[in-house]
Amino acid sequence: MSPPNQPHTASTGDRNDGPGHASDAPDAPLDTFARDRLPDARQWPDLLFGNSRYRFQGPLNISGELLDVNLARGRGDHPCLIDSTTGQTTTYRQLSEQVARIAHVLTGDMGLRTGNRVLIRSPNSPMMVACWLAVVRAGGIVVPTMPLLRARELGQIRDRLEIGLALCDDRLVSELEAAGSGADRSLRILTFSDLARRMRGKPADFTPARTDAADICLIAFTSGTTGVPKAAVHFHRDLMAVTEGLPRSVLDARREDVFCAGSSLAFTYGLGGAILFPLRLGATSVLVEAPTPEALLDALSDHSVTICLSIPTAYRSMTPLAASREMPKLRACISAAETLPARVIDNWRSITGLPIVDTIGSTEMLHTFIANPPDALRPGATGKPLPGYDAIVVDDEFRPVPVGEVGRLSVRGPVGCRYLDDPRQTQYVQNGWNVTGDAFLVDEDGYFWYRGRTDDMIVSAGYNISGIEIETVLLEHAAVRECAVVASPDDRRGMIPKAFVVPREPLRLGSNLVGELQEFVKKQIAPYKYPRRVEFLDALPRTETGKIQRFKLREMEIERVAAAKTEI
Repeated sequence: MSPPNQPHTASTGDRNDGPGHASDAPDAPLDTFARDRLPDARQWPDLLFGNSRYRFQGPLNISGELLDVNLARGRGDHPCLIDSTTGQTTTYRQLSEQVARIAHVLTGDMGLRTGNRVLIRSPNSPMMVACWLAVVRAGGIVVPTMPLLRARELGQIRDRLEIGLALCDDRLVSELEAAGSGADRSLRILTFSDLARRMRGKPADFTPARTDAADICLIAFTSGTTGVPKAAVHFHRDLMAVTEGLPRSVLDARREDVFCAGSSLAFTYGLGGAILFPLRLGATSVLVEAPTPEALLDALSDHSVTICLSIPTAYRSMTPLAASREMPKLRACISAAETLPARVIDNWRSITGLPIVDTIGSTEMLHTFIANPPDALRPGATGKPLPGYDAIVVDDEFRPVPVGEVGRLSVRGPVGCRYLDDPRQTQYVQNGWNVTGDAFLVDEDGYFWYRGRTDDMIVSAGYNISGIEIETVLLEHAAVRECAVVASPDDRRGMIPKAFVVPREPLRLGSNLVGELQEFVKKQIAPYKYPRRVEFLDALPRTETGKIQRFKLREMEIERVAAAKTEI
């Protein structure tokens, strides 16, 4: 291990290494639940450290790197967070003191042990950021959740990770209370108002827990094709590594920059743009609680934002409104989460004079691994691998496909997939590569072009939606005999979930049942997942063995949309 007072970078000889154990010190009671459920090291992807700036080892706590380092560099009075709703500014020193007081509440009042999982439920806000940093500072593992999740989904997360403590915005507590109820559950919920009360009188300093660069600090959930959430595990070193990627390699970001992420901090895309990137640089982050197009544009204009990270749907909606806004400081616009049509780039540039830099990342890889180089932007392409990352497109036998042919995107770099106690680890990681589930082709100049998903994931307006999860809920409705949910092309959202339903009573066909099914789904799972189109069939297409042929339903949708456009 590196001595505590030395930089956390090291030589580049190793390609792969396992979890560290700095937290095993006798004075640090350790909860090994998460570490014990990591996949076998032989199932991990190869980790590339040919670029030494990505290499971190030895004692490391991400909270110390994001806060203490900035205080030591004299950035204490520099604006750290700006709440776009209230306009309130939090300096680095103020945030550090809030984080310390919360950490004392967690360890002193709530008995947090190193390695405990803590669920956080909140819209983007300074308090959420402070809670996030306090959990890792105290040695805990953050489990962020989106505000839209319902009790059913929250309960699955709670049970899967055996979470005993949740920090929750007061406005979102009802669904969490429902998730934590029951004789077999013991979820303690600390609301932000109760937390603020407990913080009074607590010390304004807290020494970071003795964690190692290879200790777990984040578990982020992502839905898969089976509908069962996958828990992606990340170490302190992973969070440090991604700050060396997109912000430095593509954005040339500096401490003078003002970031604004139009995405929930529960997404790793939003986490990077709103916390990791700006705080590692000593820059400023503008937090937008509800990133509607109007609210996001207000934030960009009112707070002199220089770097915006959002999604194609948001840029598409913001474009007609941007003409009436002054954004003189804006210099970089980043897109991710779904394909970015060239026309969206052209329309945005015509209004703002700025291009949109397309990127792709994943929860498993924590953040971006491919980006369109701003100095050689190719509209419509996703771009090229970031320095320190490799990417290839392969066939089903894992052989590289020729230039211009579509195959499976496979990536490796300084971070990689580690699912918590999940057999799907061997599906995502193959031959040392992270197989993302995306279909791509590579052109003769080495640019990667997105061509859809290779599985049944529906990417809609930046959200990854599992059709299987929607099907599971629909099948609980008394009127549904069977169903299948697939991606349907949509001009505004890219893709939307469409449900093909075989009803139990054909006489019930009609618009009333469509609305009833949609509302039923909204009440069970996050509303953005509901099927925006519903079509009734007498039977679903199946193979001879009885498996539903979803690809035929997808083809039907593509043909329907193409025919409709031809008629127009």
